Amino acid sequence: MQGQLWFSSDGYRKTRDLRAAVAEQREQNRVLRERNTALEAEVINLKNSREAAEERARSDLGLIGKSETFYQVVPAAQAVEQ
Repeated sequence: MQGQLWFSSDGYRKTRDLRAAVAEQREQNRVLRERNTALEAEVINLKNSREAAEERARSDLGLIGKSETFYQVVPAAQAVEQ
């Protein structure tokens, strides 16, 4: 009976493997829960604040306001030495 408990595929090893899998899944769930909380806060902020939506549009979509002028600075081409 002891041999079956310790050495069979349904014994102690399976229990240990299942406990490890549960611990790993709990960690994944914690990380995803934190990410969801951050995303939820961002959604609430975007819904309630025009400035937050505008800032997001500027950074992600390159929004330029009606009274603003966009300047693109292009670095000078370096001379090729031969």
